[in-house]
Amino acid sequence: MLNIAVKAARAAGAIINRASLDLDVLKVGTKGPNDFVTEVDRAAEQAIIEILLEAYPGHGILAEESGRTHGAQRSEYQWIIDPLDGTTNFLHGLPIYAVSIALAHRGAVQQAVVYDPARNDLFFASRGRGAFLNDRRLRVSRRTRLAESLIGTGFPFRKGDNFKRYLKMFEEVMHACAGVRRPGAAALDLCYVAAGWYDGFFETGLNPWDVAAGSLIVTEAGGLVGNFTGESDFLHQREVVAGAPKIYGQLVQMLAPYTRVIRDGDLAREPEPVAEAPVSDVAVAALPEPAPRRAPLRVRKAASPGAGGAER
Repeated sequence: MLNIAVKAARAAGAIINRASLDLDVLKVGTKGPNDFVTEVDRAAEQAIIEILLEAYPGHGILAEESGRTHGAQRSEYQWIIDPLDGTTNFLHGLPIYAVSIALAHRGAVQQAVVYDPARNDLFFASRGRGAFLNDRRLRVSRRTRLAESLIGTGFPFRKGDNFKRYLKMFEEVMHACAGVRRPGAAALDLCYVAAGWYDGFFETGLNPWDVAAGSLIVTEAGGLVGNFTGESDFLHQREVVAGAPKIYGQLVQMLAPYTRVIRDGDLAREPEPVAEAPVSDVAVAALPEPAPRRAPLRVRKAASPGAGGAER
């Protein structure tokens, strides 16, 4: 199954690389404000689906552009596909984008491939067999102090996203770590955690196809992945935090007050109008300033769903 996923990812990557040579002729549409889709996204997705279903016609498909319209509807196996994660980067010629393919069995990701076609870098993992970049075994970083850590993130970009809530998180994390980076492709961000290039990562507003493959790659590299409360339920919560074990724990303590999973108790919700956007793009409810720090949260190891300078 992993070999078929690699074949599909490379086929999609070839389509993306050819298109990157002449970006001016691309047809570009929008799914919402600042949420772009190109003919390349659709062509790459179609190539992936054809290869997967030719090999496994009884499997289901969940893809970013076509949803669940292809494949079996009631299969225990489901391929989760993002044909081009980082479309905005791609449109501007910024070579930070990837193909992401995961296979879940009964909701747990078993196989994962993230392919960076601009660098011909292949990140992959099979449950219980480790994570790799090309032919090199991956391990998360050994850092234990958040103050020394480099953290990746993603910015809210859709109309209706709760920028105020995010900026509070961003400010708190940035003051606590060595630096924050935002390349713009969550699948690669998670792979960078697995490779030890980042020590941690957090983002809100993500969909299953953004994080399914990368999350298995992180856990197979010895890292942890969960929602902002440290639970393994993150695929459909639209929030994720990942990192080396010690850094993950510190990030969870910091981000827990901002989770959308916590709805009662000390965190009263503020009303915020819902944006006129597709249901999958509706922003999470606004949250106020985080509650005063309480005793450290007990952080449980998150099962895979299936994976100082002037510049800061």
